[in-house]
Amino acid sequence: MRFTSQASLDGVAEQIFTLPFTFGEIPGVLWTPEDAVEARPLILMGHGGGQHKKAPGILARAHRFVAEGGFAVAAIDAPNHGNRPKDEEFDRIAGELRAGMAAGEGPSVLAAAMHGHLARQTVAEWQAVITAVQELERVGVGPVGYWGMSMGCGLGLPLLAAEPRIRAAVLGLLGVHGLAETAAGVTVPVEFLLQWDDNLVPRAQGLALFDALGSADKTLHANPGKHGEIPEFETDSSLRFFTRHLG
Repeated sequence: MRFTSQASLDGVAEQIFTLPFTFGEIPGVLWTPEDAVEARPLILMGHGGGQHKKAPGILARAHRFVAEGGFAVAAIDAPNHGNRPKDEEFDRIAGELRAGMAAGEGPSVLAAAMHGHLARQTVAEWQAVITAVQELERVGVGPVGYWGMSMGCGLGLPLLAAEPRIRAAVLGLLGVHGLAETAAGVTVPVEFLLQWDDNLVPRAQGLALFDALGSADKTLHANPGKHGEIPEFETDSSLRFFTRHLG
């Protein structure tokens, strides 16, 4: 792991890093308390489609998780996003998705194809990032959580099903299409967010994904509003959720 820059703001240290891996370097960012010197829980944050590791929503929540919860937080650019190179298959699927949505079609089928294409790479990458970050003294080997909405949820589900180090997750803004079997393999506590008036994910699809989760401990939070209009108080709830399950 190589750190390329470091900054701090309001007691939160931010370190940009790259991690060499099978598919090429993984660009990421780590946030920790400025005075961190011992092991603490680590929260992984998966960004939405078309976004990147320092998208405004990711950045704002990461700072709150660190400043108010004392967590370490890591985010990476998903394949074909941010500082990652693009591949032809992704460009083809993304182009079909944009064309379908412009024609008024629901995004479920093509979004599932896109997430499946990316997940073949992201699970192993996230596992490598967990290992590398937990070797740092300011993070250490502690419990791990995952936060991801929309595409971040679609890529997080196979990770949660495969990675035993992750003990709790906040997910949402996604439908069940193509994910029922994977969701059934998720058994950690989950807080699931659903926007009641979601213009991208049909309500029934979101409810079906929540139902498909194999977790015995799962909670549904439904709020009025469109796809990206998650109320700010849900960040408060996420903080309480991770504190309860990660310590």
